[in-house]
Amino acid sequence: MKKILLAVSATSLCFFISCNNDKTATASSSETTSTQTQKNLDASHIVSKAFETGDASQIDSAVAADFVDHNEHGTGNRDSLKAMIGMVKKMDPNMKMNTEKELADDDYVFSLIHFTGTSNGAMGMPAGPYDFREIEVVKFKDGKAVEHWAYMQPSDMMKMMPQPAPDKMKSK
Repeated sequence: MKKILLAVSATSLCFFISCNNDKTATASSSETTSTQTQKNLDASHIVSKAFETGDASQIDSAVAADFVDHNEHGTGNRDSLKAMIGMVKKMDPNMKMNTEKELADDDYVFSLIHFTGTSNGAMGMPAGPYDFREIEVVKFKDGKAVEHWAYMQPSDMMKMMPQPAPDKMKSK
């Protein structure tokens, strides 16, 4: 009986959390967002806007000098992040980013972002339209991003990888 009650409780909790229509939610149950959490969200929005517009001029106000990107093909530090913003804009000047959900507290911002656009074939991504979602995890200290991780569904990741030429796929 305890197992059934626990399963029903866990399922109900997941359901109510997933039905939350607020774009921003905090780890606390209060209706207000802490000042630090809001600073983190504001900094996260600055970075997202930079990627969408190609304007990296505000990055220093949102990203710490010792920023580290933990992705396999990550940008590394703050200066290489600025360079990546420019490269992404050149790859697709019309890229759209829609933040579908954000969860934030005083230390982290988690964002589910939907990316759409058309790649010109740069940066190792096949030319043509793309449509994928990515979960961004950013750690903050004093209102600035200090670490970043991104997670994508493997099937979406495979679509973004260059495909071998048909003649190279034939066996000899």
